[in-house]
Amino acid sequence: MLDKLQAIEDKYVGLEKLISDPAAMNDMSEWQKHTKSHSKLMAIVGKFREYKKARQGLDDARELLKDKLDDEFKEMVDAEVAELREACAKLEAELKVMLLPRDPSDDKNVIIEIRGGAGGDEAALFAGDLFRMYTRYAENRGWKTEVLDANPTDLGGFKEVVFVIEGDGAFSRLKYESGVHRVQRVPATEASGRIHTSTVTVAVLAEAEEVDIDVNPGDLRIDTYCASGAGGQHVNKTESAVRITHLPTGVVVQCQDEKSQLKNKAAAMRVLRAKLLEVAQATQAADVAETRKSQVGTGDRSERIRTYNFPQGRISDHRIGLTLHRLEYVLNGDLDEILDALSTAAESDRLKQVD
Repeated sequence: MLDKLQAIEDKYVGLEKLISDPAAMNDMSEWQKHTKSHSKLMAIVGKFREYKKARQGLDDARELLKDKLDDEFKEMVDAEVAELREACAKLEAELKVMLLPRDPSDDKNVIIEIRGGAGGDEAALFAGDLFRMYTRYAENRGWKTEVLDANPTDLGGFKEVVFVIEGDGAFSRLKYESGVHRVQRVPATEASGRIHTSTVTVAVLAEAEEVDIDVNPGDLRIDTYCASGAGGQHVNKTESAVRITHLPTGVVVQCQDEKSQLKNKAAAMRVLRAKLLEVAQATQAADVAETRKSQVGTGDRSERIRTYNFPQGRISDHRIGLTLHRLEYVLNGDLDEILDALSTAAESDRLKQVD
């Protein structure tokens, strides 16, 4: 590991010299490429230098203990050795994580699909709650949100809603949200006060750029139809809604949220590229990548990654055994504690595979 880290530092130093050379700026595109590479290495090199400094301090302290010391000074050095040993172990663990290969999609924008599962109107209402949760989280981080397609219900929920979140590292933060989310609460329409259990499926896709996925227009079947659902004067009057079928894979996407057919087609293509990118990644690495079908499951009540229990104000993520009693805050977009725990658990699993 140390040899690999030293090679990274050497590369970092070489790039530092290169980008500081005025002659290198003659080719601005190359200079920017080197600057970007330098910036990506900065965090791991900084951590490695911190580790080397702690390691040197530990070696020096151990060397001191070889001398004949009075009891008071020896006690001080022993305490310093223990402290530095702990610091070195912590830094070493952090460096191991930083050396893990990054998911190439981590820096991409994210497309999220939320659909009501078991539970009818109550499931649709909770789909709306999750949509607001994710959009508030995005807003808190300064990210931009745009709805690509929506099928709202009269009660204020969604049968389905598809939206994109644009922001640095959006996919890396939200990729573990894929799956079935279960809600336990008394619906507003329930007169007897009985608790109902409903489910919502969430699929999280990395948005693909045109350079990531080359879509042949000849592989597409594009159908237009009248939009349906709640709201909007254009509904059922013009064929503004668009459905695109990718014939080689059978992937189907549709968008009807915009009044313009062209805008709906552009939005549908964003979703299609994201789904085709996921299919391609799953094919290339079937042992680690999950397809969309495995992400969302069937929507049955027995399948769930997370439960939101309103009577107890409790939220439980069943994959990592995490339970928090702060449901209201989470639904208002305070997701970091859960997302950090999921990310840490995923990194721990990857480290075990490497070891």
